[in-house]
Amino acid sequence: MSHSVICISSQDGAGAHETAQAVSTTLGLRILDEDIITTAAREAGVDEHTMADVERRKSRLQSIIEGIGVAGGGVYTAPGAEYIGTTEPASEGLRSLISTVIEETAAQGSVLIVSHAASIALGAREDVLRVLLTAPVATRTARLAAMLGADEREAAKVLKRSDDARGDYIKRFYGVGDELPTHYDLVINTEKLSPDQAAGLIVSAAAA
Repeated sequence: MSHSVICISSQDGAGAHETAQAVSTTLGLRILDEDIITTAAREAGVDEHTMADVERRKSRLQSIIEGIGVAGGGVYTAPGAEYIGTTEPASEGLRSLISTVIEETAAQGSVLIVSHAASIALGAREDVLRVLLTAPVATRTARLAAMLGADEREAAKVLKRSDDARGDYIKRFYGVGDELPTHYDLVINTEKLSPDQAAGLIVSAAAA
């Protein structure tokens, strides 16, 4: 395999988990996803659930914890509102921690990294295959509705929030205002492709 590291970025409903599992099985790669959060949390000395929550609350981070350190003090989000303690790392600290874990993992090789904008974090490495999985909004909405057991109207709202948060994460953590196809080596539309078919394309590209 020419590429020792594969990064799969994905919009919700595009089939990233199933595709990553198929690639992992074929190539014998270990998958790293939430382990990134666990490792970064351990190095930061904070609870991994807190770290994961901080990463998810991307827009909220900007206004609540910008410039706040890892320990000591806290802030109120508004008069009379809830108190936010500073056991949460500041946004720059969180970005640095996650990026460090991604880079150290990539250096070990033979790994498939899912999400966390790893394709952008590792964009300068020659041994990384950067993959984006996507699909039309209608397709992703229908898949998400089936997965959640919800109607498509509610699924569409969830998807919109997810897409917005993903864009905010990439912009705030990596300074990328507009995600482009050129940020990736391979862009796959999974509308008409099964996870196994998408995985086959990735496996072929990884050997190129």
